Amino acid sequence: MNKLGHVELGKDIYWIGKIDDRKVPFHRLILEKGTSYNAYLLKTEKPTVIDTVDISFGREFIENVSSLIDPKEIQYIVINHTEPDHSGGLGALALRATEATIVCTEPAVHELKEMYRLHNRNFLVVKDGDTLDVGGKTLKFKETPYLHTEETMITYCVEDQILFPCDIFSTHVADEKLFNDVDGIDITDDFIGYYNVIIHPHRRYVGTLLDAVKDMDIKMIAPSHGYIIRKDIEKFIDLYKSLSADMATGKKAAIVYTTMKNSTKNIAMLLKEIFEENNIETAVFNADKSEKEEVLDSIKEADVILFGSSTRYADMIGNLEEILKSLKDINLEGKVGAAFGSYGWSGEAIEVIQDYLLESKLKVLTTSNVIKSTGMTHVEFPVRVRFAPNNEQEKIKNAGIFISDLLLSNH
Repeated sequence: MNKLGHVELGKDIYWIGKIDDRKVPFHRLILEKGTSYNAYLLKTEKPTVIDTVDISFGREFIENVSSLIDPKEIQYIVINHTEPDHSGGLGALALRATEATIVCTEPAVHELKEMYRLHNRNFLVVKDGDTLDVGGKTLKFKETPYLHTEETMITYCVEDQILFPCDIFSTHVADEKLFNDVDGIDITDDFIGYYNVIIHPHRRYVGTLLDAVKDMDIKMIAPSHGYIIRKDIEKFIDLYKSLSADMATGKKAAIVYTTMKNSTKNIAMLLKEIFEENNIETAVFNADKSEKEEVLDSIKEADVILFGSSTRYADMIGNLEEILKSLKDINLEGKVGAAFGSYGWSGEAIEVIQDYLLESKLKVLTTSNVIKSTGMTHVEFPVRVRFAPNNEQEKIKNAGIFISDLLLSNH
C-alpha cells in the first residue's frame, strides 16, 4: 500500500509527501523497508513548496497539493537538491503553479531547466546565508555542496525553527507514523545505514554542514526521506560529526612516474602534497632515477599506488613499463591503483598505464566507478593533464582528495 496525503508539522506547515512501502530500487540497492519522498507546503501569504516527490508520483503529488491549495496561488518552489527523487514532481507542479518562482543554488538552475524544460521560468538564485520572506515566515538558505551533489543546499524556517535538509539526516523507511518520537521508535540504525550509503562517500563536506547548523536553534529536522526528527536532534547531528571523523590511520601511498619536462613530475608532487596533508605517508619515485627493487618494495608496502608518465610518440617513456610488467608478480589484493600523466596531443601513455593496471589485481580507479559509487562527476580517473598542470590543479586536487578519503575511510 503506497500512501500519499498531508500532515501538519506546525502552524501553516504541512508534509505533502509520498510513502512508498515497496521494496524500492535505489542507487543499485533494494530498499527493503521502502522509503518516503518528503515534500512540504508552507501555506503562508506567499505559499511555498519545499522539494517535491519522486518523478514516478508526479500526478499524485499534484492531487495532494491541490487538496490544500490551488497550485496557481503558489509563489515559490524551493528545490534543495535536483536529483529526481526530490525534484521529480517539479515539472508537473510548475505547469500548474504558473506564478511560482523556483528557488535554488546557481549550479541547480541549468540542471532544472534542462530536466523539466523550464527555460522560460523565473528562478531566484540564493547564496549561502541568503533569506527569503514568504509572508509571515522567513527562510534561510545555506549551501552544502557535495552532500551529496554540487548544487545541494539546506533550508531553515527561522520562526518555526524547522530545518529542511533534503537528503541530509534522512532514513530509508516507509512508516506512516512519520515522526521519530512516536511509539518508542528508534531510528538510529536506519539513520546510520543511510549515512553510510549516501553521505559517507562525501564525509569531507560534512564539516560545511556542521558549520551551517551550529548557530541554528533547531526544534525539528524535516528531511526528504524517512522520519521527521523531533526527538534527540542533537544526538543525530552529533552522529554526523562522529561518523564523518571516523578515519583510519597509518596509510601509505607510492607514486611512480617518468617525465619529459617535469609536468608529470609536478602532478606527482601535487598528489604527494595532498596525501601528506591527510597524514598519508607518501613515497615518490622517478622510475628512471630509482632502483627498481626499491620501487617494488614500496609498492608492496603501499595501500595505494599511482603510476604516471608523459606521452611521447603515443607511448610511455623511460623505465616505467618495466615496473608495470612486474606487478603481476606482486600480491596486490586490497590495494588501490590509479593512472595519471601529462600530454600535448592525445595522451596514449596514460591509457597504456591504465591497461596494465586493469590487468593487475589492483582495485583500479576509473571515472565510471567513481560515478557509480558516489554520483560525483567532478572526479576523473585516469588523471589526464594537457601540458603543464598549472590550469588543471583543481582536477588533480579532486583526485587526490578522493583517494585520501577512500584510504582513510573505516567503512
